[in-house]
Amino acid sequence: MIDWSLVTRIAGAVSGDSQRGTYAGKNIDPVAEDAQRRVVAYSGMTPDAPLPRPELVSRPDWIAANVTSMRPVFDSLEARLGAQGLGGPLGRASRAASSAILSAHLGALTGFLSQRVLGQYDMPLLDPNGSSRLLLVVPNVLHTAERLDADRDDLLRWVTLHEVTHAVQFTSVPWLREHLASGLRELLDSLELRVSASPSMRMPTSADLRELARGARRGELISFVIGRERRALVDRLQSTMAVIEGHAEHVMDAVGAEIIPSQAQLRDALERRRATRSTPLRLIERILGIELKMRQYREGKRFCDWVIERGGTEALNRVWSSPEALPSADELADPDLWLTRTAAGLVTK
Repeated sequence: MIDWSLVTRIAGAVSGDSQRGTYAGKNIDPVAEDAQRRVVAYSGMTPDAPLPRPELVSRPDWIAANVTSMRPVFDSLEARLGAQGLGGPLGRASRAASSAILSAHLGALTGFLSQRVLGQYDMPLLDPNGSSRLLLVVPNVLHTAERLDADRDDLLRWVTLHEVTHAVQFTSVPWLREHLASGLRELLDSLELRVSASPSMRMPTSADLRELARGARRGELISFVIGRERRALVDRLQSTMAVIEGHAEHVMDAVGAEIIPSQAQLRDALERRRATRSTPLRLIERILGIELKMRQYREGKRFCDWVIERGGTEALNRVWSSPEALPSADELADPDLWLTRTAAGLVTK
């Protein structure tokens, strides 16, 4: 269904020139190790496996890593597309055109995000036992530091701290990766794919790439339709991602204040540019149309801040005790509901 070589080529073309200097000779390991010690000490979470070493990567490196992560997810959609009646000669032609358009869409969106993502805790989405990576996208960090007139080492430490926090989360909570993977599998099983072809159905040329990227960002090339019966599943996935991101934001604020002099200024500037960071499901969220909105990010952090204020770290860590302990959308909006439920032992399996 998807031509992954085409995805990679278009992503590389859209990503643009990224020659903005390097962190030549920079050893990021001590920064990550210090961040891990501080995150573990503050959060009370204990990784049960070593965290991946941080990697300073280019945009093409980031694209290659995300194509590897995406491929099993979208390969699983091939059977669904085939089941939509695309048989016979006309069906084969329609399938080929749909494949080209979908590949172009994925490539354009991946290339667009490769320009903006500063860091990513990358893990195989459908394989809870697969190896993870901690990626720091050097040209984007340098460009963002230059654009914000920020200290580039402070920014690199800030991004590293965020991704290390995600790594601590996923290596400390044994059920979390499988919980997300099972929800994603269930969602993929329910999707219907709709492709809006261009009149010529032709492959994009270099002159088309800018418009292609704009169309991909607006969701104009493809859309995934989720039935009403799966809306509750999407809500659960979004609530889970909101609390994962909110917890990381809370921990970053608490820990970063000790080691990053310009953290407050960095947060104010980057709060207006949410695409700078990549959560474990961010690219898939963008493509499937279930991306977290700013309100949900804020609700996730507000939830964690509120719980810490009322009950401390011990209370917040109840969120990681089991999938059933995760807050619902209503509980994210009203953390007292969650505090009451979990404190009263009302978590059921």
